Amino acid sequence: MNLESPKVRLDQSAEYVFNALCEVTNFEKLMPDSIAKFEVLDANAFVFGLKGMPEIKLVMKEKLASSKIVLGAASDKLPFTLLATIDSVSENSCDVQLIFEGEFNAMMAMMIKGPISKFIETLVENMSKL
Repeated sequence: MNLESPKVRLDQSAEYVFNALCEVTNFEKLMPDSIAKFEVLDANAFVFGLKGMPEIKLVMKEKLASSKIVLGAASDKLPFTLLATIDSVSENSCDVQLIFEGEFNAMMAMMIKGPISKFIETLVENMSKL
């Protein structure tokens, strides 16, 4: 299952946004209002929980300077990645998009598609808070 957020234009350089997203503590600023838990485990991992949803541990998997960050689920029970693409538009602006990729059975995919779509849209809409 692949889900893409809308692209958002930020009035920050791609390098600034990349560096901000490399700091896992900054993901707390991006979370929706329904966040029930956010805990940084180390420089590359955090756990979050939304009301009515199980807690999810995300780990930094890959970084490509100023253009891409890949976070992945730490558990093999729900294997997925969250990719942030950062495209420089000018010296002081960039476009950011989040892409969720996961392998789920048809029933699970049907159940989580709506909430995950809404979640990644909220994350990308909150990028201006960085």
